[in-house]
Amino acid sequence: MTVFADLHRAGEPLLLPCAWDHASALALAGQGFRAVGTTSLGVAAAAGLPDGASATRDETLRLALTLGSEPFLLSVDAEGGYSDDPDEVGEFARELAAVGAVGINLEDALGPADRHAAKIAAVKSAAPGLFVNARTDTYWLGDGDGDGEGYGGGRAAETVRRLDAYREAGADGVFVPGLTDPGRIASLVAHLDVPLNILYSPTGPTLARLADLGVGRVSLGSLLYRRALGAALETMADIGAGRVPGGTTPAYDEVQALSRPGPR
Repeated sequence: MTVFADLHRAGEPLLLPCAWDHASALALAGQGFRAVGTTSLGVAAAAGLPDGASATRDETLRLALTLGSEPFLLSVDAEGGYSDDPDEVGEFARELAAVGAVGINLEDALGPADRHAAKIAAVKSAAPGLFVNARTDTYWLGDGDGDGEGYGGGRAAETVRRLDAYREAGADGVFVPGLTDPGRIASLVAHLDVPLNILYSPTGPTLARLADLGVGRVSLGSLLYRRALGAALETMADIGAGRVPGGTTPAYDEVQALSRPGPR
């Protein structure tokens, strides 16, 4: 875990692109990214399954199996661990570590904080070397940066309460998707003793600004997968309108090379 953990540096955050299959992961690694994550939405959508419904345990493990031996560091988005039983989540984490993953992202979906903390503790017990990125959805499942008072003292207070519990349970980093306000980000960074992960948003702070705020990791989530779908639709629209499609199109042989597991 040390190499992966060392990439989380305040002022020089880890920019983590997220892949959905073998070819997308290898293409990203080929651009020089030392670490690649997975996107649960991309994995689920590619398999025709719902995201966030604990429906893609097998697909996620299968993808980790093909990527874990590749020459980059792999962090896996595992939704909430595909179970409410901490021991089952710990066993899944052990399987991920066994196939070469170095990190796992676990989301609380605003369920009980003590249950999520128990999952984190179980993962650290079953796979001590796995970097646990503990996600809270206080800003993701709601109205973005609005304060609200639905969390007993406000969204910011509830976020801190949850992150403190997850850190105490052994989380190596914490993740607050949906948080884009620079002041609140800086306040969390000052409070935490572990790296803060922020989800990049085209309408939020730039990568350089997030670095200035002390963020240790910037994830792209499902953005690349959604952009790829958008590019496919734009290409069809261009062709239908008699225009030559723009953008980058990898050659057939290049994609074939990305689809072959093993040393390159």
